[in-house]
Amino acid sequence: MAYYRNLGHVPPKRHTQHRDPDGRLYYEELMGEEGFSADSSLLYHRNIPSAILDVREWEVGDLSLTPNHPLKPLHLKLHDLFEAGSEAGVDAVRGRRLVLGNADVRLTYVAADAPSPWYRNAIGDECVYVERGNARLETVFGAFDVREGHYAIIPRATTHRWLPLAPGDDGYVEPFRAYAIEANSHITPPRRYLSRFGQLLEHSPFCERDYVVPTAPLLAEDVGADPSEPTEVYLKHRGHGSGGVGGTIHVLPHHPLDVVGWDGCLYPFLFHIDDFEPITGRVHQPPPAHQVWEGNNFVVCNFVPRKVDYHPLAIPVPYYHSNVDSDEVMFYVAGDYEARKGSGIGRGSISLHPGGHAHGPQPGAMEASLGAERFDETAVMVDTFRPLDLGEAAFACDDGVYAWSWTGGRRAGEQR
Repeated sequence: MAYYRNLGHVPPKRHTQHRDPDGRLYYEELMGEEGFSADSSLLYHRNIPSAILDVREWEVGDLSLTPNHPLKPLHLKLHDLFEAGSEAGVDAVRGRRLVLGNADVRLTYVAADAPSPWYRNAIGDECVYVERGNARLETVFGAFDVREGHYAIIPRATTHRWLPLAPGDDGYVEPFRAYAIEANSHITPPRRYLSRFGQLLEHSPFCERDYVVPTAPLLAEDVGADPSEPTEVYLKHRGHGSGGVGGTIHVLPHHPLDVVGWDGCLYPFLFHIDDFEPITGRVHQPPPAHQVWEGNNFVVCNFVPRKVDYHPLAIPVPYYHSNVDSDEVMFYVAGDYEARKGSGIGRGSISLHPGGHAHGPQPGAMEASLGAERFDETAVMVDTFRPLDLGEAAFACDDGVYAWSWTGGRRAGEQR
C-alpha cells in the first residue's frame, strides 16, 4: 500500500547511523516485498532482529485438504465449530480451524478468549475479519483497538499477537470471533481503484481516510514486559507439514517489541466494513462492484446494508449465475439474507458455490424481493480462481442438505 508513514525516531537519511541516547547504534531492518522491488518499510530495533536462542517445531494442526467431490454446493455452519463456552483457553492463532483452501488461500475460523502467542506468517499476508467481539492487536509497527466489523490487513512476516477482550467489556456480550483469510501472496485494494502511483481514486468505494493506521511505535515496556526477557514467536512458513505448511517456534533473546521508529509504505492497518460505500444502480450490480481486496487468484468483496435497484421492473435479488472461472464463498455476518431465505442459512453460515454449478436465489426469493428498496445484510465474499478443497472444519459443520435446497430440500429418491 503506497501510503507513506513515519513514526517514532528515524534518522534524516536512510541507511545511515542512528544512535540511542547512550550512543549505541540501532539496528536497521528493511522489510520489503517482491525482492525489495515493491512496497517496503525501514524499522529501527534496539536489538539485532535476526538473533535467536533456540528453534523447535510447532504442530500447526490439521491443514489437510480434500477435494469437493462429487462436486456440490455446501452450507457450513461455522458457529457449530465453537459452541458457547468451547472457546475457553483458545487463542486467535493456534485455535484457527481450516474450513476451505487451495494453493492460493486458506479460509480459517476461530472463536477465542485467550491471548495468542507472538506470531508471524511467513507464507503470505493475512486479512482477518472480526465477526464478533473486540480485541487489542499488538504489532511491531504499533497497536490497534479492533472491534466487530474491522478488517485487519497484516503484511507477511509482521510479528503480532491478538488479545481478545472478555465478553462484557465495552458492552460486548459475545466472545471474539474471527474469519482469517490467509493468502500465499500479498493482499491489496483492487488495482482498478488505484492510480499508477498507488493512490485510491475517486471511483473507489473507500479512501485512505478510512484506514486506521498505527499512531506510535509500541515497546516492550509499554505492555508491561521486560525488554530483555526471552520470548517465543510462532512462525508459519512454507514446508512439508500438514497441507504443505510448516510451523516453527523461534525463541528470541529479547522481547519482539523493540522498534523505536519506522517509516515506509508497508505496515498493518484496519478498515471497517461500515466505511465501505456501496455502489448501486437501476438494475442489479455484478459482484465486482462490491470488491474490497484482492490477492493472487482470489478477491474479497463486501455486501453491506444498501439501497437496492431502482428500475421500476428491477428484481433486487441476484440473478442466477454460473461462476465459470471461480468458486464463490459467502460468509453471512449480520442482517437478513434475502436471496437465501428458506435455505437454513443465517448468521455465522458459509455458502460454497463451486465453479460449474449455476446458483442464485432460493425458490420464491425473486418474487418476495419485488418492490424492496433496501437490503439489510452484511456478508464477506471470497471468490477464488482455482477450486477450493475442504478442510477438516468443513466436514465438521456441513449441514448435509444445502445442495437440495432449490428442489424443496429433497435428494433424488427421498420421500417427503
